[in-house]
Amino acid sequence: MGRTKEAIAEGLSIATAAARLAVRNRILVDTIARGGHFDGELFGEYARATVRALADEQDQAAERVTHQRKRAWGRFSDSSGTHDYRDRDTRNLRRRAKQSRGVAKELRALADDPDRVAELVADARIAAWGDVEANLTKRLDVEGMTADADPEYAQMRKARMDALRMVDLARLASQAKRRAKEKAAAADEIPDVETDEPPAEGKSGKKKKSASR
Repeated sequence: MGRTKEAIAEGLSIATAAARLAVRNRILVDTIARGGHFDGELFGEYARATVRALADEQDQAAERVTHQRKRAWGRFSDSSGTHDYRDRDTRNLRRRAKQSRGVAKELRALADDPDRVAELVADARIAAWGDVEANLTKRLDVEGMTADADPEYAQMRKARMDALRMVDLARLASQAKRRAKEKAAAADEIPDVETDEPPAEGKSGKKKKSASR
């Protein structure tokens, strides 16, 4: 197998893995998060569209590299950057464009093959349920674990207590101080209705007493 064929095979493998990941995520969202049912035909259409979109990206990459190769032709000065190509780079750019077109061709062949699409969906489904099983197992292990069974219990307990002291207790103390200040401010705003002057009745009583004398 030549260098170009090896590069195409590697690119196809990477693109297929990306498509499988996209289908897996779609299965998780539609069947787990939204409580739907697994529909092989529906996910097959999604897988086919995903693969064709990846093929379009490879064609676009080939066009971009071809444009860069044409710009680099006949330029012999020093390059000023990574993508500032020169005439000496044209051979490599031509090979990259050929590789991208080869990957795009293989991806479209995959999308047009019902058996390969079904296999892609089946692999994505296995990966999705594998993630669900792993998460459930981890959750059950954590909830069912006792202090004796967890070798890091003491260390994690210390970390949790430190976090409680540094975060939760500090936050509670701050809230208590704020409430105390608000209460004091509210008390200061109450008007003072008391007065030091004696009542009017008291004064009139004293006058009557002196008059009788």
